[in-house]
Amino acid sequence: MSNRLINEKSPYLLQHAENPVDWYPWGEEAKERARTEDKPLFVSIGYSACHWCHVIARESFSDNEVAEVLNRRFVPVKVDREERPDIDSVYMSACQALTGSGGWPLTILALPDGRPFYAATYLPRDSLLRLLRSCALQWEGERTWFYNTATGVTEALKDVKIKTPGRAASPEELAAAAYRELSDNYDPRWGGFGSAPKFPTPHNILFLLDYFRDTGEEQALKMANSTLEAMYRGGIYDHIGGGFCRYSTDKMWLVPHFEKMLYDNALMLWAYADAYMLTGRPLFSYVGESVADYVLRELTGADGEFFSSQDADTGGEEGGFYTMTPAEIKSVLGDEAGRRFCDWFDITERGNFSGKSIPNLIHNPEFEDEPEEISKLRHTIYEWRSQRAALSRDDKVLTTWNALMICGLVRGAEAFGRGDYLTAASRAADYIMTNLRTPDGRLYIRRREGESFGAGIDTDYAATVLALLLLGHNDEAAALADILLGHFFDHDKGGLYLYADDAEQLFIRPKETYDGAIPSGNSIFLRVLAELFKKTKNEKWRGAYIKQLGFICSAAARYPLACAFALRYKPYLSIAKSY
Repeated sequence: MSNRLINEKSPYLLQHAENPVDWYPWGEEAKERARTEDKPLFVSIGYSACHWCHVIARESFSDNEVAEVLNRRFVPVKVDREERPDIDSVYMSACQALTGSGGWPLTILALPDGRPFYAATYLPRDSLLRLLRSCALQWEGERTWFYNTATGVTEALKDVKIKTPGRAASPEELAAAAYRELSDNYDPRWGGFGSAPKFPTPHNILFLLDYFRDTGEEQALKMANSTLEAMYRGGIYDHIGGGFCRYSTDKMWLVPHFEKMLYDNALMLWAYADAYMLTGRPLFSYVGESVADYVLRELTGADGEFFSSQDADTGGEEGGFYTMTPAEIKSVLGDEAGRRFCDWFDITERGNFSGKSIPNLIHNPEFEDEPEEISKLRHTIYEWRSQRAALSRDDKVLTTWNALMICGLVRGAEAFGRGDYLTAASRAADYIMTNLRTPDGRLYIRRREGESFGAGIDTDYAATVLALLLLGHNDEAAALADILLGHFFDHDKGGLYLYADDAEQLFIRPKETYDGAIPSGNSIFLRVLAELFKKTKNEKWRGAYIKQLGFICSAAARYPLACAFALRYKPYLSIAKSY
């Protein structure tokens, strides 16, 4: 049992503190031991709501044979990716460079100085054990390959992350290219883009909505509409309690990974609110409000702060909280009402997930006109489902995710006429500015159990500034934006570095240019600078905007769609007439 992890505040680290593995949290103590004892680092990165992170913990990290090898031949380090997104980012980049893909749990073998030479995601117990034994044996012999690989990966990542090409296409051309990428990958039958797995990626929906506003391109609106509709109809949306799960494992949006993340629901609220304001379609209002209401009910603390996630597992069973059978439904509603409920939500004897059913409306042509009877029955089933074993909740308060939820609530308040959403957004902003700021005005990454932790990264600042601007707190927003300019911004080439110049320096200092599960700090910062100049007419913001736009356009030249959040604001481009 690792007393070091017990002393940490992270729920994810605490979940693994009872493992026989002698885990270290990330820090100088672990690297010093690796240097002193001449051992490689074994770094495992995950998060509380991650199903496969729990699987590897049960299969491997609770196994005495695996623990014996890790404790004797390595220095094992456990990292919560949500508390140290900087560490997660640089090692995920290494994993993608070494393997071509990524995911969690992220498994890294590294030199004592932290430079990685091997990366993988989930490994079954026997595969992990073979890897560890092989690495340990080679470490005791000829190590040249380890050092050469670590050096090569580090140099390659420095080149990719810092170097930008010359003058790029115009923002309008890049936006058109991003639109074509979405159009080429659009799934006209099931909605969304590409095949399985399908991620919601709501910032792409926001891009399409704005692209329609800017160009009148009807296909952009059609793709956004059908995708928002399809995600609602599928099992990725919780038809009983509201809110969206993380992503769909199939092309129909039926079977999700069941964890519910705050950032997904924040951005989904934003997308449905924007879609409703553009189309007036009642379905989008219903879904958007259900998402906001879910977060306010299930993921909101006493002081207005928002918690990070709800787990996928119930008693070790993924999705057990959400699935049901006709017999269970009829036992609650009675035979006749139960039959009607099952018919409406496609709950069958055969089931669609592990012998049970995920409620969905995929094959229901009347999905947009729920009868009042079904609505009442749904509330009854919600109360019945609530009696099941409670889902584990990660009660970390993350600055970036809270700021995104504030943005979503402000947009929801405007779209749906919900003053309570604006009140909730203001409370959360007050929480950030009171509890997630240092005495000198810098931001922390997270807070839990009364303790704030971690030097804020680019998204913490950019998202918080945007949230404050949407709330009209312009002076506070400008003060935080000044910190970005002073400690994160590259005044020569443009772009924000992931972490500040006075924070812990990792083996690379990247600029995150591409949007992932959430928009990148650089994408958000472009919008922030435009808003600040519009509000203040201060040339400082306009100059930074022009530099940032040049950086974004250079990055987008490689992959325009990956910068969609930054490319969606055509009205702001006039600010940069000299670009």
